[in-house]
Amino acid sequence: MSFMFHPYPYSDPEAVNAVTGMGVSPVRGLHNVARTIAGLLREGKRVGIDVYPGTDVEALVNVLRQQCAGKDGGSAVAFVNALDLLKPAQEITDMLEPYLPMDREVDPVLLYGRRYKDGYPGLQSAEKVQALKAQLDAGGAALVYGQGALTDALRDSYDVRIWMDITPRNAVLAYKNGHARNLGATEDLPYNLTMRRNYYVDFETAMEQRWSLIREGKLDYYVSADVPETMQMVTYDELLTLFDELCARPFRCRPVYLEGVWGGYYIHRLRHLPKEMRNCAWVFDMIPLEVSIVAKTPEYEFEAPFFTFVQAMGEKLLGHQAFTQFGGYFPIRFNYDDTYHSSGNMSVQCHPDADYVMRNHDELGRQDESYYVCVTGQGARTFLGFNEADSCKEFFEEARRAEKTGELIDYEKYINAVPSKPGTQVMIPAGTVHASGRNQVILEIGSLTVGSYTYKLYDYQRTDPQTGIRRPIHLKMGADVIHGERTKEWVYDNLVNHGGLVREGADWKEIIVGEHDLLYFSLHNLIFNTTMEDDTDGLFHVLALVDGEKVKVASVDDPSKCYIMNNMDIIVIPATLGRYTLTNLGVSTVTVHKTLLKKEG
Repeated sequence: MSFMFHPYPYSDPEAVNAVTGMGVSPVRGLHNVARTIAGLLREGKRVGIDVYPGTDVEALVNVLRQQCAGKDGGSAVAFVNALDLLKPAQEITDMLEPYLPMDREVDPVLLYGRRYKDGYPGLQSAEKVQALKAQLDAGGAALVYGQGALTDALRDSYDVRIWMDITPRNAVLAYKNGHARNLGATEDLPYNLTMRRNYYVDFETAMEQRWSLIREGKLDYYVSADVPETMQMVTYDELLTLFDELCARPFRCRPVYLEGVWGGYYIHRLRHLPKEMRNCAWVFDMIPLEVSIVAKTPEYEFEAPFFTFVQAMGEKLLGHQAFTQFGGYFPIRFNYDDTYHSSGNMSVQCHPDADYVMRNHDELGRQDESYYVCVTGQGARTFLGFNEADSCKEFFEEARRAEKTGELIDYEKYINAVPSKPGTQVMIPAGTVHASGRNQVILEIGSLTVGSYTYKLYDYQRTDPQTGIRRPIHLKMGADVIHGERTKEWVYDNLVNHGGLVREGADWKEIIVGEHDLLYFSLHNLIFNTTMEDDTDGLFHVLALVDGEKVKVASVDDPSKCYIMNNMDIIVIPATLGRYTLTNLGVSTVTVHKTLLKKEG
């Protein structure tokens, strides 16, 4: 999961998927959801409600207490907060210490850590869990609620199991706005340390809990609860009905927008973002662990985290190769980086390879990237690789000195600059020094990592707009993974616009714009005047309309399964869709950027 510390509180109304109701009728509103659950409790049911971190489950529980209260104020229902099952706070802190190292020499602001894998059983007291299990097994109406309520040892003791979800954007905002704290914590941490703990422990644990419940078919109801007052509940079968409908068509995710010190204004204007946003640096259009997916019917909108959808759809969405190769994770991430008319470049940076990520962070693989240049202003450049064989050594010497003195350095003496124009595709294997320069919008496509390991090497001595202090760099980590031998000559021979013609027709063609042995995905352009056809052939595709105004993408077998893309929209074509058509609804040649996994064998 990338470090989305400061998402802008904006829910894009355009990023929805229009579907028919399919007979799915959510229970809508806090009091109606509570009334349904209270009815189960009055029948003597044992109900467990597990939640994603940041979810306001207390709002629901408070109404349930009212609705289950007798005339004398008492209740026949046993209410149990799952927080009461946890080990003591200090014991949890001590246990997690190896996962959240405090080495400021290597990691100045304590951004990084190791992925915690022991789940709720590692955080809960086994004795308390067994005592609650005995209580539940003895019978009687009971409600157990909160993080870890559906822990493996308890889930078969319930009559009804409910998962309560919120989108990653709103989960982060709950912590940022002081509405939530780390699991089991009795004291608040600084926000950055709270979020580090979330990403390596709390969020990771909750996602695995939700995944195991889905794999085992152990859910009865699902609650979408971004806004407590307007929460919606469906049966789990109804949720799968909605998800199956979305997975049978091209679909778009709901993006997350973030301001940034180098943020620009192109996307801000294109998508009519709130005027209060000072800029838009990142557009998380399709970062699988950060975005959400919305089904819109004539009666309602139903939103869920995209990764919940991925966990439930699995091979239908990804295809057999991707599902088995990446363990059910969506293996590619997509975002726009906008420096158009901004105050400067992105930081000079690099990313780690698989061995380093696994050894230091216990993550899922290497962090490779690529940039496709969509829009440019005057003087736009993309920095990639070193100029000469000795440039890496000299750059690090200057960067280390500048880190101590705060002086500016002439980074262009050492870092190669590729002139940017729309259609430029560069590939960025792990360990390659790079930066997106000022005055462009790039489509960034990266490999799977749960965390985001961007080791900043030089950041022009800028201060962080949130803290007011100089933005941190990670020269020690960067030096460990950098490939200084990747010089200007090697970059042009290997990483810039490599590919060729795949196929063509009368007024269309498909070309490869980027492939490299180190990258497991392939980057193509579909260029056409009127229409062309493609086929998933068992692998999901991701399409971005990088040049053109409007394109309709539809299933060949059922043209009603379609999505109309506007300029710079990103959509997913599920693996099982098969053949699909792209139709230009504008007046000139269009270019659709396509990303797909390389075919095995």
